[in-house]
Formats: sequence, structure tokens, C-alpha cells
Amino acid sequence: MIVAGFILLAIGAADLVRQFVPRRWIGYLAATIVLLLLGSVSDALLPMIAALVSGALWVWCMPDGRPSRAGFWPAVVLALVVVGAVISMGARAQAGLIGEVWQLRSPFGEVTFDLAILVLGVSAFLLESANLVVRAALDGEHTWRPAEQITEPARAVESAAGADAAPDDEEARQALAEPTAGPIPVGETAPDPRAGFQGGRLIGPLERILVLILTLAAAYPILAAMLAAKGIVRFPEISRDGETGARAEYFLVGSLVSWVIALGAAFLVWWAAHS
Repeated sequence: MIVAGFILLAIGAADLVRQFVPRRWIGYLAATIVLLLLGSVSDALLPMIAALVSGALWVWCMPDGRPSRAGFWPAVVLALVVVGAVISMGARAQAGLIGEVWQLRSPFGEVTFDLAILVLGVSAFLLESANLVVRAALDGEHTWRPAEQITEPARAVESAAGADAAPDDEEARQALAEPTAGPIPVGETAPDPRAGFQGGRLIGPLERILVLILTLAAAYPILAAMLAAKGIVRFPEISRDGETGARAEYFLVGSLVSWVIALGAAFLVWWAAHS
């Protein structure tokens, strides 16, 4: 169990550093020192070193600025390793120095140190790392247009509505966000569906954390209502999809992958708590 928790914690910390720390090497160094200290005081230094190696491999295999080198497979391998570690290893009888003073109770019973590390690692992974997994799944579904298939008018609109566009350039942004009516000419593909969906980098982590909490609390009616509400909120945008289906495909693939990750995380915590 502690191995799975450390691996998820190391990967989650690395991705949070990549997203929020301007000088990444400083963030990586600080995170490494903190994690090594945590492994030392919990009598699990070797598992922590293995977790740091796993985090480094994850950063190499799952870049945040371009498609993954290995596609969706790093996430599959990680899932197999973590699930295998949780199922085959229970909580340790001794947790080192920190185990002598560790006492934490919850409404569901006593929380061991190993279980707390697993919950912390799962939560860290759901924040930013899961976004990379969802993006890898979407890239695998070919939701991006190849560069050679972007026409010059579309390229001009995207350039105008990109990061350098003025805040009042509403016409350019609407031209990019709204799908064109009618069939798409031969040799072209649908506009990038990501252009019409904003805030996913924040909505996704919040949604996954809520799914994790509601699943563990057995609040299934609330969980179902929340997932249904997301579809209702997105329906006006999806209904303007026209004949391409790109927006609907983007929404369904992204949402299903995100929910599977959150439900899988809830299963890991539930299994560890009851094993």
C-alpha cells in the first residue's frame, strides 16, 4: 500500500511543480527532498526512491506541452502497478518514527499512516496528473487537426484568437469557438473542439475530487445528480456541434476517462481501507 501511495504522490507532486512552479528545477529539488525525508521517517526509504524514479519516468513519458511519446500506455502501466501494489500489500505493522506518534481517526474508523499516504497520493494525482491522462486519451482519439490540414483562413483566425489576441477581440474568438455550418470540405477536419470548452483544467480536478469523496461516502444519488448536471450544462455547446460530432466526442471521451480515473481512485482507497 505504501508503495502505491508514494508512487502516486511523487507523480502528482512532479506534475504540480510542472504546472505551477516557474523554475521547475527548484520545485523538483524541493519536492525530492521533502519526499525523501518523508520516506526516511516512515521507514520506507527504498519505496520512496522507487517512487521518485517512477515520477521521473512519468515526466519523461507524459510531457505537458506536446502529445505523449508513448501515448496512453504510461497511464495503463501505472494503473496496473498501483492496483497490484494495493491489492498485494496491506498496511504495515510498523511505520518508522512517524508511526510511533501517528494517530488519526475518521467517521469510518482509524486511519493508518499507510492509508493516509495513499489518500494523499491519490488526491495529488487527481489534481493535475489526471489532466495529462485525459489529454493523452483525447490525443489518441485524434481530436487535434494536423498542421498541414489547417487552411490559411482558419490559421489566421486561430492566430488572432490565440494567446496574443487583445481582450476585446470578440469577433475572432467567436469565429474560432463557433463551428461552421454545413459539411466540411474534403481535405479539412473539424475545428478543434477544445476551443469551445474553457476552464477544463480547473473543472476536471474539482470534479474528480468530488467523485472520489461522494463515492467513498456512498452518496450515489448526489454523485449521479452531479454527473447529470455536467451534461445539462454542456448540452447547449454540444448541440451546436453540427455534422462533425467533434464536440460531442471530445466531451464524452474526456468526461468518461476523467470519471474512470476518479472511480478507480475511490476503489483503491476503499480496498486499502477494508483489506
